[in-house]
Amino acid sequence: MDREKQKVSHPYYKKIYFDILTKKFPDKLDECNKILSKKQLSVLDIIQLNQKIFGNNEIFSENQRLRSYDYESIVKILDYQQKNNLSNTQLSIHFKMSRNTIAKWKSKFKV
Repeated sequence: MDREKQKVSHPYYKKIYFDILTKKFPDKLDECNKILSKKQLSVLDIIQLNQKIFGNNEIFSENQRLRSYDYESIVKILDYQQKNNLSNTQLSIHFKMSRNTIAKWKSKFKV
């Protein structure tokens, strides 16, 4: 068996969220259609969709451990911090993540 790198396939979030909206939340379809019409969804788009559909009450601390961010999303988050002149604590509250993660990203990516 060859030990080649396997291409990691990501879930097809557009289809998943479109199905959720059409079956359970048809009233929110117009509100989320702008995000779903994008060619490719980023991690931040998925978080935004999740908040629009299920509300802010759906985010729990147990779920935070399971999130993963790609490079582009990390850079967008750190740029958001610089543009709005936020501290690590303020940014962590805004994005509901650990301030230690943000500090680690800042030292690693030097943005």
